Amino acid sequence: MKIRLFLLQFVLFLLCSSSLSFAKIPPRFPSSSFVQPENLYFSLAYKGNKLYETNYFTQILDHFNYNPDSYQTFQQRYLFNDKHWGGAKNNAPIFVYTGNEGDIEWFTQNTGFMFEIAPHFKALLVFIEHRFYGKSIPYGGDKEIAYSNTSTLGYLSSTQALADYATLIIDLKKNLTATDSPVVVFGGSYGGMLAAWFRLKYPHVTIGALASSAPILNFENITSPYSFNNIITQDFRGESENCYKVIKGSWKKIEDMAKTTGGLKKLRKSFRLCKNYISSGSLVNWLSTAFTYTAMTDYPTASNFLNPLPASPVKEMCKAIDDPKTGNDTFEKLYGAANIYYNYTGRATCFDLNDNSDPHGLGGWTWQACTEMVMPTDGNNKESIFPPSEWDYNERVRFCQLILDVKPRPDWITTEFGGYNIERVLKRFGSNIIFFNGLRDPWSGGGVLKDISKSIVAIIAKEGAHHVDLRWSSKEDPEWLREVRAREINIISKWISQYYQTLTDFSH
Repeated sequence: MKIRLFLLQFVLFLLCSSSLSFAKIPPRFPSSSFVQPENLYFSLAYKGNKLYETNYFTQILDHFNYNPDSYQTFQQRYLFNDKHWGGAKNNAPIFVYTGNEGDIEWFTQNTGFMFEIAPHFKALLVFIEHRFYGKSIPYGGDKEIAYSNTSTLGYLSSTQALADYATLIIDLKKNLTATDSPVVVFGGSYGGMLAAWFRLKYPHVTIGALASSAPILNFENITSPYSFNNIITQDFRGESENCYKVIKGSWKKIEDMAKTTGGLKKLRKSFRLCKNYISSGSLVNWLSTAFTYTAMTDYPTASNFLNPLPASPVKEMCKAIDDPKTGNDTFEKLYGAANIYYNYTGRATCFDLNDNSDPHGLGGWTWQACTEMVMPTDGNNKESIFPPSEWDYNERVRFCQLILDVKPRPDWITTEFGGYNIERVLKRFGSNIIFFNGLRDPWSGGGVLKDISKSIVAIIAKEGAHHVDLRWSSKEDPEWLREVRAREINIISKWISQYYQTLTDFSH
């Protein structure tokens, strides 16, 4: 039997074995060989100008111990843009992006919102890469060594990453003689979780956080393990009942076909697969990935974030499935839908189910999901678009011990950052956080969906997808998205104004 790995701020694993049944790592961003900034605005606005400069900070390996190994250092990459910065003398703000589980350039190029609001705020933009990702690799930048065993990977954690960000920001402000410049942190997905946690853990470093699509409640006994796939089901079923039924009924048809003589050959032909390894499980994974990430990135305008996709790609998938030209051929319908996600440009001549490439350096998420980021997402009830299944923590344990020789700590995140009774807890001591969630995003089920206080605000978009608010804007953006961004700008403006007022008060 074979372990099938799909890498993707949210990596999906399917493990088939005689002793290990079905193990999933929480879905994040898939690898893609074709990723560009999200629309033409990028190339027009910055043609002839660099979007950012690159710099490196000498970062300590371990912030929380004092043994000799702790004092090792590595070069942490950060990107910055000071084109619109009002300068240290004016205490102009600094906007910091808390990097996700991948190459920081990828996330920077697809976070247009920060670039678009920088002139308004006269803000310096800083995008910090997460340790163990991109070019911010400890152990001399040697990824093979850094990823080699539990002793080296043990330094990859959210708490170490947050301490990295705090250390770098403080040092940067000192070097810029900008100690009084207010810092606002931004992040989407896992980066959004880090932004929210950074505000709670380091309130002396940042005055506020915009946490977009940040599922900080997607942990055991807080959010249902059925939530993630239920939302995907609702996305497709809301477009077309027939579309939903075709997908839901397809899994058994694939399984049954694979068992027949010549069945795998027929499946390979139906889905235009390259002549490589195929099993019913690998095909099911490939299709499930397409449906999952299309739901996550069901943006109202065309995008290139994960793969090139049209506007409203879930609707387009369902159009392909409902196309009367395909008659009753379920596999042809599914192929048409998968083609929207994997081949919207029309460049692919066949699909490789063995493509485990990782051009954006996302592989470290496996370690994080096997240690602290234990996020139940793979429950499926009888109404689910996917085959019925239950979340089983023990499957995760067996998977992680087999692959990495490590046992997860499912309670650590809620111990370190909280999560239970979030309203009551944060109302007592938290402030200045925006939680944005689009309800078409499968991760929204684990997000903060209600205001907690006057300054901890939940912004909800019924038609929104995964951190849609952070994308580059477009002339085709719907009014609701424009209103979301306008509200975020207004709230951040108030934080900064209040901060400047405190500076004035204390100066007197």
